[in-house]
Amino acid sequence: MTGVPLAEVVDYLDSLLRVREVPDEIGALNGLQVENRGRVGGFIAAVDASQATIDRVIASTDRFESPPLVVVHHGLFWDGNQPFTGRRYRRIGALLSHDIALYAAHIPLDVHPDLGNNAVLANHLGLVGQSSFDTYKGVAMGVQGLLPRPELREGLVARINAMIGTTAKLIPGGPEHASRVGIIAGGAGSRIASAKAAGLDTYITGEGAHHTYFDAIELGVNVIFAGHYATEQAGVKTLAEHLSARFGLPWEFHHHPTGL
Repeated sequence: MTGVPLAEVVDYLDSLLRVREVPDEIGALNGLQVENRGRVGGFIAAVDASQATIDRVIASTDRFESPPLVVVHHGLFWDGNQPFTGRRYRRIGALLSHDIALYAAHIPLDVHPDLGNNAVLANHLGLVGQSSFDTYKGVAMGVQGLLPRPELREGLVARINAMIGTTAKLIPGGPEHASRVGIIAGGAGSRIASAKAAGLDTYITGEGAHHTYFDAIELGVNVIFAGHYATEQAGVKTLAEHLSARFGLPWEFHHHPTGL
């Protein structure tokens, strides 16, 4: 048979990402969410386990010798313990009927020191002296560091836009030149006070509520909202590439931007 055993990949992922140790929201349900008949022939990364993602995965299976394992950041069960009907039936039924397994990793991927969204974005920006600056349920969260040289905040925004294909929103609450920068990907607009307490002058995240404008201005921190989806592409891409090298199987990234 072609491919590798699904159980071998899952055991590796569970250990690599510490999915049984890292806390998360109950709807994240990290780990293997849908299994298949036992083997995978490659990896398809995506941010969300949406119907569009699943449909495109099904259309791509002929490029793999065995069905691929889909690796996502946001899994199938964010709406809680719901009946296996409607759109949940359509999503999971489509995966099962095509023998496609799905693995989800939310906070465990965010906080990974090498493959996580925050770490990869920090490396792309060239931050030096990296360390965490916040916590989530007792686990270190976020990556902060110094830019190689102070950078105009508008120039940093332009660089982020080019780097992850987004249109970032700057709230100019801090100094004109960014120097000490922190990142928490996704919907972490509520962490501006933590960024300030850590001594950051610029904080990058995906999105935030209306009041975060005043948080940024009054706390004196530049805040860059670079998009929830856009800031969470890096982790699943890097993870799938890592799995490809580890197991000698092909990988793809399926891009389904939300604009949010």
